[in-house]
Amino acid sequence: MSVLERDFFTDPGILQDPTPYYVALRERGPVWREPHRGAFMLSGIDEILEVYADHERFSAIVGPLGPLVKLPEPAAGESLAEVIERRRGEIPMSDTLMTFDPPRHTRHRALMGKLFTPNRLKENEEFMWTLADGLIDEFADRGEMEFCSAFARPFTLLVIADLLGVPHEDFKTFRGWLGGAGGNVGDPKGRIGGDQVFANLHPYFTRYIEERRASSRDDAMSRLASVRFPDGELPPVMDVVRLATILFAAGQETTARLISAGMRFLAEQPALVEDLRRDPEAIPNFVEECLRLESPIKGSFRLAMRDTRVGGVAIPAGSMVMAMVGAANRDPRVFEDPDRFDARRSNARRNIAFGYGEHFCPGASLARAEARITFDRLLARLDDLSLVDPSRLSYAPTFIIRGLNNLPLRFRRRA
Repeated sequence: MSVLERDFFTDPGILQDPTPYYVALRERGPVWREPHRGAFMLSGIDEILEVYADHERFSAIVGPLGPLVKLPEPAAGESLAEVIERRRGEIPMSDTLMTFDPPRHTRHRALMGKLFTPNRLKENEEFMWTLADGLIDEFADRGEMEFCSAFARPFTLLVIADLLGVPHEDFKTFRGWLGGAGGNVGDPKGRIGGDQVFANLHPYFTRYIEERRASSRDDAMSRLASVRFPDGELPPVMDVVRLATILFAAGQETTARLISAGMRFLAEQPALVEDLRRDPEAIPNFVEECLRLESPIKGSFRLAMRDTRVGGVAIPAGSMVMAMVGAANRDPRVFEDPDRFDARRSNARRNIAFGYGEHFCPGASLARAEARITFDRLLARLDDLSLVDPSRLSYAPTFIIRGLNNLPLRFRRRA
């Protein structure tokens, strides 16, 4: 059986390592209809950007879940657009920013733009430097750790918490939701704890927002509670809570996966460690190459709203289209020798790991700063990085997320 005959969405081997599937897609061309779900798989950057930019032909209503979404059956004479508008409540996750189309998306995204102000990002970056060193202090003398639970997850979680203004006295509680073994190599399950985090977010943020609206303070949480739509309307509390939850969901886990991927590259390539130590200015480009080759999001979905064509291929109305970000970031029309990791690749930043257009990740600059600071501090403070047991590594068993569940490392503290 060829790799393209296997089900991308459920095959255990492909979920652990999609690279052979990406290579086979490339050989079929940038648009191909897979046989199991009938989804059109886009593996070329140009084709994906075309779809991302056209909200008339393609809706984001199925964006985060793709084939897991079952759209309501249209009534007689009812169009797809009418189903999405009038029966939105029947569609999973349809109340989140990731599934909105303009103008609804534009209106809600404007709230987020008021949070990512230059001053707030500067304050948050100062916090990152302190947090990174504080977490490293916890394991620097151990000699071994499970990196995902010792650093990547708590770091990204607390960075987002600080950005949104979660009171620091609640940080211990938030970190406790991650579970795991505090970075001990002996934790065999590579536990993420993300589901527990998100299950707890709604009641916490509902309380935060309601308290700040009742009695505003001079803090970031009060600014979050007071953001308004462009027309001046104050959003319902739950709209703000959903916004905060999406920031956690989109920012915490994906950035943790990015950082862990970078650490694996460093643990496997001692020469790369020395190169980046000699030239720290090369760290941002190293981060871009990590984003390109190990994109934390394998892809996102769009719904064809009418009969159309992409890359010369006919796509009927109602079809699911998957923007295969992980494959497109290896597009040979854009990247030379695309399956090779090259920390000095001159056009690594042409990757589309953060999306494009209206749905471009609003936290892209934040994630890049987190990764840059992470590698700066870890390279400054740890030496002789190596994998404890490569055979024990496992990846998220999902068709959306690409990233390590666990990363046991051996190291020594730098003098």
